[in-house]
Amino acid sequence: MYERILIPTDGSDTAERAVDEALAIAEKFDAAVETLYVVDTDAVNVTLGTEQVDRIRAGRFGEMDDLEARARDATRYVAERGRERGIDVAEHFRGGQPHRVIANVASDHDVDLIVMGSHGRSGIERMLLGSVTERVLRSTHRSVLVVDEREAE
Repeated sequence: MYERILIPTDGSDTAERAVDEALAIAEKFDAAVETLYVVDTDAVNVTLGTEQVDRIRAGRFGEMDDLEARARDATRYVAERGRERGIDVAEHFRGGQPHRVIANVASDHDVDLIVMGSHGRSGIERMLLGSVTERVLRSTHRSVLVVDEREAE
């Protein structure tokens, strides 16, 4: 049923809960797993200079040590959990609008299922902060499993 699963992660506790769900599914269906860390270039555009944002968009994370470390830590977590289950995990880093990048990577890698966490925001907080998960749901025709942070509490 599922041959390739994408696990977008930001390294948060909510994302890590989604990892467990995704890897259980991958194990059951003997699926290949991809994990993705996306730097939101719209969000960092406010705090970084144009040159740094251009580096991120070009995927030159190695030129920005702190950013590369955060990305590697987040995807390494997924890869290590996968290894514990005997699953190889391909790690990816990208820059851009997270929902668009996730949808594009899912399409480029012919992903059957995207598994991601939701922070469970609602009301004004959701309206102000937006929801990457909700935008992914609207940006792709792939199946998406949303692991809700509130369910784990």
